[in-house]
Amino acid sequence: MSTTEDLKTRYLKEVIPALKEKLGIKNVMAVPKITKVTINVGIGSYMSKGGKDHTDVMNNIAAITGQKPIAVKTNKSISNFKTKQGQVVGIKVTLRGKRMYDFLTKLINITLPRVRDFRGISTTAFDERGAYNLGLKEHTVFPEIGVEDLTKVHGLQITITTTAKNKEHTRALLDAFHFPFKKDSELKKKKGTGSQEDMSELALTGRERSEMAKSK
Repeated sequence: MSTTEDLKTRYLKEVIPALKEKLGIKNVMAVPKITKVTINVGIGSYMSKGGKDHTDVMNNIAAITGQKPIAVKTNKSISNFKTKQGQVVGIKVTLRGKRMYDFLTKLINITLPRVRDFRGISTTAFDERGAYNLGLKEHTVFPEIGVEDLTKVHGLQITITTTAKNKEHTRALLDAFHFPFKKDSELKKKKGTGSQEDMSELALTGRERSEMAKSK
């Protein structure tokens, strides 16, 4: 699964037949598929670390995804969050088609293995609408980010949207694409130590999450 074509071919030749049998689906059109990948970055925490504006974040996400992102702005002033109408609170890009497959291929084969002490992604970050959420704490794990881009490190949230009808079908689909989920042994170890760290969690504030959701 080293190229984009491999990923698409795998879905057509291997994933569809496997999921039809595993999930008991007769109609090939009903087999779950990935429709888009959305990458979000909350600006609040980045700015609090000394970032002067969001230009660097925009450039980083453009380099990582191969597509120009958009700035997510507040619709109105919110005194509790000390934000003004039109203030940029996040960066967002939505990938489909070839760019989506390019990004997923890179994520699975290159980026995730570069995460420090990586032991697999969360097995609980699914929602009932067929989406999977993955948080990365540092954008520097992507190969496009060079030494000159390391002045301010920021995280990002990745949402993989599918046509799956439930969590189980979404998991089966991502398993078929060889997403590296945590093994049972790691889950037991985590439970035993009481660790709260989960790669599905990203430090977006409530304000940033709200505005990101409105921009969908």
